[in-house]
Amino acid sequence: MIKGLKEFLEGRISTLDFVDGVIPGEIKVGSATGENLIVKYKYATVSGAKLIAKSGSSIQEVFVITRFPERLKRVIEEE
Repeated sequence: MIKGLKEFLEGRISTLDFVDGVIPGEIKVGSATGENLIVKYKYATVSGAKLIAKSGSSIQEVFVITRFPERLKRVIEEE
């Protein structure tokens, strides 16, 4: 997992009562710089939602299993 993502997922996402699971996805190297973790909601999926996490030049997909993707979107956008 990219820097800071595990702590974010364990502390802010997996503890939500409407989240049934979190599946970290593929890590890609991008061209952006910076060390701060940024997590954005991308879109709803059949089983929940897809998030994109960026830290430094790394980008990682995260899939969240939930029946309430809109609630998850609100939580992510409050960050």
